[in-house]
Parts: sequence; structure tokens; C-alpha cells
Amino acid sequence: MSAALTTRFTETFGVRHPIVQGGMQWVGRAELAAAVSSAGGLGMITALTQPTPKDLAAEIERCRRLTDRPFGVNLTILPAITPPPYDEYRRVIVDSGVTIVETAGSNPEPHMEMFRSHGVKIIHKCTSVRHARKAEKVGVDAVSIDGFECAGHPGEDDVPGLVLIPAATARLRIPVLASGGFADARGLVAALALGADGINMGSRFMCTTESPIHDKVKQAIVDGDERGTQLIFRQLRNTARVAGNAVSREVVEILRDGGAFPDIAQLVAGSRGRKVFENGDLDAGIWTVGMVQGLIHDIPTCAELIDRIVTEAVSLIQNRLRAVTAEVPA
Repeated sequence: MSAALTTRFTETFGVRHPIVQGGMQWVGRAELAAAVSSAGGLGMITALTQPTPKDLAAEIERCRRLTDRPFGVNLTILPAITPPPYDEYRRVIVDSGVTIVETAGSNPEPHMEMFRSHGVKIIHKCTSVRHARKAEKVGVDAVSIDGFECAGHPGEDDVPGLVLIPAATARLRIPVLASGGFADARGLVAALALGADGINMGSRFMCTTESPIHDKVKQAIVDGDERGTQLIFRQLRNTARVAGNAVSREVVEILRDGGAFPDIAQLVAGSRGRKVFENGDLDAGIWTVGMVQGLIHDIPTCAELIDRIVTEAVSLIQNRLRAVTAEVPA
């Protein structure tokens, strides 16, 4: 049996390793979530990747056939002109017997009563200490705190993880997952040193054998570096970190020149981003990846990746850190 690290997170959520696969649109499907969970981490199905609640129920059942380990469902709540039927997605999660949910986007409070009454544990994704404290107050079981390095939406405060993570862990009583910029054992050990109880990885899990995206996208991440991302929607106060490509650069230029959302709506349509992952055309639309791509150099299986991270983390803790000499004044 491989090495293991026990933290408050692993004990609370019943997983072997303090490593979570982030919920990613178009990526968090059954095959990836099951592979992560089977390897001892916590895999996440992304609810809104499924076009209807009925499709989500089928995806949960597919994941259950692939693994007998705990897995969760990500439910991201964002403002929309025509919002998805969130109540129905919530009902499917409960009726399917899922016991772990990752909420993100808006305040999780409206979802708490249903989930808690059915024994569902909740991780809420935050980008600031104030939002994390609010989530703790309304009763979530853990928070995932996203530093500015992360893919997707890093918030508007621009605080990197090295500051944000210890700022959060110093003020929270519940388990904290460090998110944004994590890809290897060094990151896991650093997160633990900063007070976190585990790590949440998105981009790193995109580059695994079981990740359901085109091989050209995986190779682009491996070939990329930490400078290869673009911040879009800054002027709209809805900042998102995405891959730097022809589309994201055009979006930045339009908004910088005074454009409004209607001027870029067609460029940033989710259907175009989905084509990137399905067809491997890197300029078909915007697609998310974090600065951490500069630390991603291969495409292993989820089991190989998790085992490597945990084994090397244990070695770092037992050997590298003990090798540091500390002198204490008499």
C-alpha cells in the first residue's frame, strides 16, 4: 500500500489522501472523477457539464459503476439571464445518494438546508477570507480557498495563495483546501505548512490519461509555461484566467478599448470552449488553465500522479525538512 497523509480533511470526508480534483466545466466527468477517487483522492463530477438534471443522474450512476470510493459533485451557481434549474440539479444530487458537494460562485446558504438535511457534506470554493468566513458561518464543512494563480475565476482582490492560504487558515476553524497553483508534492507540503488540510487541483488533473479532453489540449498544457495565461473580463469585474490564445487576446483588446459584454458574448460562448476540449482546436474559443501549467510536464494516470505526489510529500516531510538545521538560542 502506498504512503498516506492523514489530515482533518481526510478524516472528515473519508478519503485516503488530502487531494481533491476540482470541478471543471466540460472536464469533470465520471471517468476522471472515478479515477481520482479510486486512487485515494476525491473526484468531482461537474453538475452543469451535464445539459439536464436527468443527464446528471446518469453521470452519477456511471461514476458509481466505475468506483466504489467516495466522490462528489460540483454545483457552481453563477448569475445568468436564463439560469439552469438549480433546484432540480440539487434534488438529483440528493436523490442519487451523493454525500459530498462542492459549491462555488454565489453564497452557499440557499443550498444548505436541503444538503444538510440529507447528510451531504459541503465544500465551498472561495477567493477571499471574508467569503470563507461567511461560508463557515452558514455551516459548510470545509472551504477551498483559491489564490490568484488559479484557473477560472480568481476573484477581484488579486491575492496570491502564499498570502491568501495562511490568512484564511488563521481565521477559520473548519478544514481548508489550498487551491490555485498546485501540481506536485512540493505544493502539497507547502500547503500543509501554510495551515491547509489538503489541496485542490484542476489544471494538473486536466493533464492525466483519464481526463476527457483532447490530447492536443493536454500537450499544449505540458508545452506551456507560467506566462501562458490571460486575464479576461477585468473591466467587467468578473475576472477569469484562461489560456492565452487568439480569442482571449481579442476579448482583452475589445474590453480595453471600451467594449461591453455584448461585444464579446459570441467570442466567449461556452459552446466554443467546449469545442476546444472536444476537437483540440486551441483557438476555437476560450478555455481555462492556471499558471500552474508551468509545473506540468507529463500526462500520467490519476493513480500514478496521486501516488507520486503523496510518496514524494512524505519523503519531503521525513527527509528534506528534517535535514534543515534550526538553531534555538539558549
